[in-house]
Amino acid sequence: MRVLVVEDVRRLADDICEGLRDQGIAVDVTYDGLDAAAKINVHAYDVLVLDRDLPGVHGDTLCRMATEGERPPMVLMLTAADSPGDRVAGLTLGADDYLPKPFHFPELVLRVRALARRRPAASGRIYRAAGIELDPLRRTVTRDGTPVDLSGKELGVLEALIRAAPGVRSAEHLLEEVWDENADPFTKTVQVTVSRLRRKLGEPQAIQTIPGAGYRIADAPARKE
Repeated sequence: MRVLVVEDVRRLADDICEGLRDQGIAVDVTYDGLDAAAKINVHAYDVLVLDRDLPGVHGDTLCRMATEGERPPMVLMLTAADSPGDRVAGLTLGADDYLPKPFHFPELVLRVRALARRRPAASGRIYRAAGIELDPLRRTVTRDGTPVDLSGKELGVLEALIRAAPGVRSAEHLLEEVWDENADPFTKTVQVTVSRLRRKLGEPQAIQTIPGAGYRIADAPARKE
């Protein structure tokens, strides 16, 4: 899951990002509407956490622009404007949810995850493949009924691969989906994470390398790198 946080109060924006990253979510951040508009045009976000009163481009304009795009994110408006009229106006603009400030952070996390599951391209709540069962809400993974302890990035890579199954995800796509915009595109982070994930999932190997293309989940035992 990849999230964009758009909030002009820097300390609040950074706190939200840090908290979401602690939950294993890839997060980008911007503090003004102009930069947010540029990011929305470049990256495909699952969820947009959006303040309304922004410098540069107003949050209402951003909401309309994002929801009318080719691959629209789910939009959570996060704002101090919390009257019933404000909420109705925000939802009328195309927002999918509305959370007034101040807010309880665990509620924000749950709402972000719920919105990601509601995206039209999203699959069901529980993902299953190759004997693996992944629950993104509870952040649990089992293989053949045995719990598997994964880090946030390992879980993110596994979820991306299962959601794409039986298709292939390149290292570049995984970097885009699971890490944030600060990730080095020339890093071997994806390869290292996949190797750790394979060890933790055990035999038979469930992650197959497709030379020149990337990785995929395969029910049949897969060749190791």
